[in-house]
Amino acid sequence: MTVLDRIEDSLDTIRPALHVDGGDVELVDFDQADGVVQVRLVGVCGSCPISSTTVKFGIERRLRDMVPEVKEVRAL
Repeated sequence: MTVLDRIEDSLDTIRPALHVDGGDVELVDFDQADGVVQVRLVGVCGSCPISSTTVKFGIERRLRDMVPEVKEVRAL
């Protein structure tokens, strides 16, 4: 399984919570050299005032726990 597959699998564990609020997250890119994942929040999550909190304390924490190669998550 590739790193991208493991990132997508990890995002799949987060998506149900985002779907409840009418949103979702898309994987845009992963830079293996620096361990940075780029995501895009869509739906209601894209315009949510606490989306940066969701990215840092929800998505980033989960991805770092599940995929050791991930060092940071950034939202576009």
